[in-house]
Amino acid sequence: MPFRDARRIAEEKNLDLVNVAPTARPPVCRVMDYGKFKYEQSKKEKEARKNQKVVMLKEVRMTPNIEDHDFLVKLKNVQKFLSEGDKVKISVRFRGREITHSSIGQQLLMKLAQASAEQAIVERLPKLEGRSMIMILAPKQTSV
Repeated sequence: MPFRDARRIAEEKNLDLVNVAPTARPPVCRVMDYGKFKYEQSKKEKEARKNQKVVMLKEVRMTPNIEDHDFLVKLKNVQKFLSEGDKVKISVRFRGREITHSSIGQQLLMKLAQASAEQAIVERLPKLEGRSMIMILAPKQTSV
């Protein structure tokens, strides 16, 4: 219908004439209460934000010559972070000449990944970056 008629109908009903698809030929308009529409839209967005989970990246650091008990403590922390739904960045820091034995750090990271295999997937394999070897674990998606 012509624009004038549509605007007159909107004014009679005490509503707004909202241009829904301005690029269409002819342009598509809707008669609605725009304030109420915006309010309901903001409520939906707020509800969606409330339900979403923000994934944090937690970091656990260790050295290549870590003792068994210390390793178990680090493993427990990694499993706790994974159970909370966070990703975990595990880094092995090499000091001095330890860098020449980077395979020890890689074995340590793979041992940790294997120990937490039922909770996590390896998102990024161990990789040497500078004086640190870094691996990232992500929590497994639980099917509901």
